Amino acid sequence: MNGGKSAAGQFVHRFEHRAMATVFELMIVDEDRKFAEGAAYAAFQEVDRLEQELSRFLPNSDIARINNLPPKGSVRIGTDAFQCLRLSVQYWNETKGTFDVTTGSLVDCWVGKDKSLLAPTAEQLGQARSRTGMNLLELDESSMSVRVHEGVPRIDLGAIGKGYAVDVAVGLLKEWGVTSALIHGGSSSAYAFGNNPNGIGWPVTLSNPQNPLEVLEKVSLKEKALGGSGIRKGRHIIDPRLGQPVSGRRAAWVCSDSAAGSDALSTAFMVMRQEEIDAFVKAHGRMWAVTIEEDPATGVEKVFRLGAM
Repeated sequence: MNGGKSAAGQFVHRFEHRAMATVFELMIVDEDRKFAEGAAYAAFQEVDRLEQELSRFLPNSDIARINNLPPKGSVRIGTDAFQCLRLSVQYWNETKGTFDVTTGSLVDCWVGKDKSLLAPTAEQLGQARSRTGMNLLELDESSMSVRVHEGVPRIDLGAIGKGYAVDVAVGLLKEWGVTSALIHGGSSSAYAFGNNPNGIGWPVTLSNPQNPLEVLEKVSLKEKALGGSGIRKGRHIIDPRLGQPVSGRRAAWVCSDSAAGSDALSTAFMVMRQEEIDAFVKAHGRMWAVTIEEDPATGVEKVFRLGAM
């Protein structure tokens, strides 16, 4: 943890914390370092708590308990896991199935333990697809329970969980009275509010994942979230509609009002056709997006900028 004084004479305190298989970074503007330390500690405690509930890798988490249900089984879960699943259903509907947190079985079909691309049989794909789809889950808010159908889906909240944790942390920071901060989870989820002491909002850079030295955009975030998805070596994103890995799209960023939403939509935009993305952004006026698409024949990349940045 460290901090420094800005050119404007205000202190920016920087804190780091490892959770959810990444490093969360938090920058708080405040004259009182002890206050900033306390707020950061509380925010990171919330992130740790959420990981215990949302990670599929922890055997006692709410998500692991759903994944281990028998066919047609049900289980009561906590508020945050339920809210995350409710949001996942919302974005699944809004993106017409291109955002789907139940693709775990398809990922296992296509991606080996060494991250290499496999060649599943038609039978293996058929079985995996029978266990994929948000329609396989029934959420009952009155009892805070989840029921699965005959095909038990394998849920992975990796495409929305960090963003959800960022949103929760932001809410807690504001309850503490923090007036200006930037928090991000790795390179995929960020939210900023208030002003950086050296300017309006907080400066954020978008870089090409294939060439991190290539800066695509420099933007300023204020009361906004930014989520990003990209394909690097050994990484594969599955198209839930086709049951196959995505080809062509190299990266997508979405700026919206919530980190969970930006995360979910950037993942969906890795799957959607460019005309679908154009229509989605036009229909949602409070967001913008940047995507990179590669021509499979020539390898030439094209950058699309959509909405008012």
